[in-house]
Amino acid sequence: MHPLVIIVLGGTLLTVAGIAFGGTFLLRVASGGVPANDLQKAFFRAGHAHAGVLVTLGLLIAVLTHAVGASPGWSAAGTVAVLGSAILIPAGFFLSVLGPEPERPGRMFVSVLLGAACLTAGVLISGVAVLAAGLAAL
Repeated sequence: MHPLVIIVLGGTLLTVAGIAFGGTFLLRVASGGVPANDLQKAFFRAGHAHAGVLVTLGLLIAVLTHAVGASPGWSAAGTVAVLGSAILIPAGFFLSVLGPEPERPGRMFVSVLLGAACLTAGVLISGVAVLAAGLAAL
């Protein structure tokens, strides 16, 4: 595995502490300790859930593509794209509903859409890289 990818994975593992802190934030929102309207509550939950799932998926893709002997370049591209989505999607959910009483998501919601594009590209790149490694091993 390329050293740059290893560094990215190490940094990604450290983000799990931030995701855990997000869980405590959600508990404060749910208990009324942090005032939030229904839109904010829904978007905060979505942002937290996407962060955890996408970080896990990014780490899995990194290990999987390395384990099957996929091209290091394509493996890194797929991994970084999925991990990028793990930043963009939650950021869009959280930042698009900042403010005292938002009635609809703000401009930062575009980050969710960009993250979805990164996620799609990363999964497609990784899937093709794994298939190519499998076909080459035949």
